[in-house]
Amino acid sequence: MHNCGSRVMRVATTALAVWLLVCAPAAGQTAKERYQDAQQQDEKVRLLLTNFKDKTPATELAVQVAQVLTSFEALVRRFPTSGYADDALFHAASLADAAYQRMSRPEDRDRALKTYRWLVREYPRSALIKQANAKIARLTKTNAPPVPPSPAPPARSLPALVATPPVTAIPAAAAHAVPAANVTLETVAPPPAPALPAERATLTSVQRTVLPGSVRVTLEFDREVAYREQRLSGPARVFFDLNVQVTPALADQVLSYNTDVVAKIRVGRRPEGTVRVVLDLENVPKFSVFTLYSPFRLVVDAERPVATTVAAPAPAPPAPVEPTGPAAPPIESREAPLAPPVQETPPPPPVPAAANVTGGFSIARQLGLSVSRIVIDPGHGGHDPGTTARGLNEADLTLDIALRVEKLLAKEPGVEVVLTRRTDVHIPLQERTAIANRQNADLFLSIHANSSRNRNASGIETYFLSFASSPEAEAIAARENSTSGKEMHELPDLIKAISLNNKLDESRDLAGMVQESLVTTLKRSNKDVRSRGVKKAPFVVLIGAAMPSVLAEISFMTNRQELALLKTAAYKDRIAQALSNAVLRYRKSLKGTSAATVDR
Repeated sequence: MHNCGSRVMRVATTALAVWLLVCAPAAGQTAKERYQDAQQQDEKVRLLLTNFKDKTPATELAVQVAQVLTSFEALVRRFPTSGYADDALFHAASLADAAYQRMSRPEDRDRALKTYRWLVREYPRSALIKQANAKIARLTKTNAPPVPPSPAPPARSLPALVATPPVTAIPAAAAHAVPAANVTLETVAPPPAPALPAERATLTSVQRTVLPGSVRVTLEFDREVAYREQRLSGPARVFFDLNVQVTPALADQVLSYNTDVVAKIRVGRRPEGTVRVVLDLENVPKFSVFTLYSPFRLVVDAERPVATTVAAPAPAPPAPVEPTGPAAPPIESREAPLAPPVQETPPPPPVPAAANVTGGFSIARQLGLSVSRIVIDPGHGGHDPGTTARGLNEADLTLDIALRVEKLLAKEPGVEVVLTRRTDVHIPLQERTAIANRQNADLFLSIHANSSRNRNASGIETYFLSFASSPEAEAIAARENSTSGKEMHELPDLIKAISLNNKLDESRDLAGMVQESLVTTLKRSNKDVRSRGVKKAPFVVLIGAAMPSVLAEISFMTNRQELALLKTAAYKDRIAQALSNAVLRYRKSLKGTSAATVDR
């Protein structure tokens, strides 16, 4: 009877796929259509915000707010130069602001600040900048009293194009310009200091990473900060003004490197109390600036120029002439010698995709598809803590590991990581896959920890979506799907969604790589680790995913030995490294990639 009930549960809880495919934004939607859809969602959620104390649980409302924010942000990422982009950001920020005023959740305040700053940074010509700056100032005041929810901005009938791309091109002449006597760092007026809490954020580290085709500079802080960026020529450089403090090791430091692109990084404290970080650029045709979180990082990617071939040797220079005037100033004498051209190694020829484990080639491999955007899903959260054992709950553990995986993958060129949650908040199972679909993700990895009534049960197992092939897989699916909220009448659609899973081969291959990487890596810390293999089960969190997707059960929290290891930072680091390695190996199996080297 128990097995029969488990079987019904595991199938009945999967109904999400068809509903998700209908409700998720269509890939072919225009910016205007996405904006109008998100606007309708926004209006409904704002009405709930007005009455949530009486009618709507805060946890449920928080999820609905997050869904609307994700819709607006997805529009901006898909159509960054659309006239609707700045409005979408303002809508999202004001909704998060309103949620903060109603529910007093710090994460809503942080989301509002992040989105207002996104608008100010990327769309400086928008008519909404003045309002956004005013709201940033209010939200950053210490102990600011609550204010009424922000009203929704007026709807736009016609888009006004915003020509502010995130990547900035530097004129070729500016990249080689001789320093002008009347241009110095001090000639640029400092920005007005924004209103910040009494205790300012701290710049904790500066990293310079050499990537294929570019150099990345990462400034890491202990919390999110506002910044002012400016590009200058003569000589070519970019600087950031920050209302922060710095660690003693970085104060007034000049970091020099014996390579090109970013030759120096200067950290200086200015009289008015701000900090200026200057990057000296050499022969950089363009660069981009973006932010990452957990911890907050400001990232600059400076691209190398494309190597050019000289058709014929240059003519011999004219004979030297005796100077008739005064000696050249020192700066001219330093610029006189010409550096030899940088010899770039030509990139290797493209590597064809490897065959699937079955020996054939899936349609993804036949089409030469690759992986760049990865969604990491920390299991459980909020009112659903998952397994709890000896002071540790599964929701906290999986979030900790997901953040570690993100930090590792963020170092890889061409890889973007999206997390389904960053705090202890409940996200419905179906919404997790919907997030991946809205983000146009290429890969979905859900992280969980196992449990069993048998306290001796141990090991690692990785799942891909299909019907369960064993009683154990049925039981685990029933447990993980217990919060799905699906009903029996949805059973036919659920079965159809699982049967039509067209990512089966790729998901199976990814699951095999995740399983092998976890077992191999964790054996170094736990020689008794057991591989329970790659399995299949109808997990709701995997149904409807438009990309290869797997669920990893990293260890058993009900096993005393494995639980003790899971509580250590070193073991969690190994798990994160194993998951990161598996993702990169799978990515390489589709298309070859190059490794990066890091300077510290």
